[in-house]
Amino acid sequence: MQALRRKDILGLEEMSAEEITLVLDTARSMREIIQRKIKKVPTLRGRTVLNLFYEPSTRTKASFELAQKYMSADSVSVAGTSSSLVKGETLKDTVRNVEVMGVECVIMRHPVSGAAHYLARSIEASVINAGDGMHEHPTQGLLDMFTIWEKKGRIEGLKVVIVGDVRHSRVARSNIWGLKKMGARVVISGPPTLMPPDRAELGVDYCPVVEEAVEGADVIMALRLQKERQESGLFPSLREYAELYGLNARRLAGANEDLLIMHPGPVNRGIEISSELADGPHSVILEQVTSGVAVRMALLYLLLGGVKEE
Repeated sequence: MQALRRKDILGLEEMSAEEITLVLDTARSMREIIQRKIKKVPTLRGRTVLNLFYEPSTRTKASFELAQKYMSADSVSVAGTSSSLVKGETLKDTVRNVEVMGVECVIMRHPVSGAAHYLARSIEASVINAGDGMHEHPTQGLLDMFTIWEKKGRIEGLKVVIVGDVRHSRVARSNIWGLKKMGARVVISGPPTLMPPDRAELGVDYCPVVEEAVEGADVIMALRLQKERQESGLFPSLREYAELYGLNARRLAGANEDLLIMHPGPVNRGIEISSELADGPHSVILEQVTSGVAVRMALLYLLLGGVKEE
């Protein structure tokens, strides 16, 4: 199998379309393992991974831990509140101390944008960014693309509409970089106050009216309102947001019949998306969760267990 020619997975902005395709191809093989009755292969036996999460996480943390178990890797998980950082130790010293114990890959989620890049420059072990501030969440972007690819058979030429708090969403940024590199057209929609100031650099179209934005859409992705990262006053109330921008069947009437509805989770039902859509036939929200395990298995394989370039 072709090698992934990089030590770390820090963001999709810096990955090529060829690298993304390699990850998606590998994830397809890994998905077959997840579907077995006995979900265990010896691929990463003897390799050691550290899960370092400084922010709450359910899906990302659990899927990384399951990916490691399914591939027989040894792993240890540390929460930021239980690490020596609370005693004043720096992030670099924390991880370097763990690295000399034999850790070969660090999965890190951190509230500061750029923290994963800093760590990758500071240690020899591979680093996978599990979300850094408002910067990127590359594995979420990859699993979203894998879900689309599996359902549609392609990404190139599709119209993907991202609705909601794009400004504060690392998921949106990773999806925008990745989808555009794979040939999709990306349209963002939502309150002007929640749109990124650099959208021209991102190369996306902006349509403030959701009903107009979703016309002819192949994929619609609702985003969680990032209330923990927002300044106050960016929109009047949750009720008004739901009335103007929340996804429901009436609002999506102009989308394509074979539409895919996505959400990175956690879902705030009745605000970003109605239960009717979240649980409906067009929803692939649960498929995204399954895709997350396959994609994270693929990345671990390509970084730790795949063919190495000499």
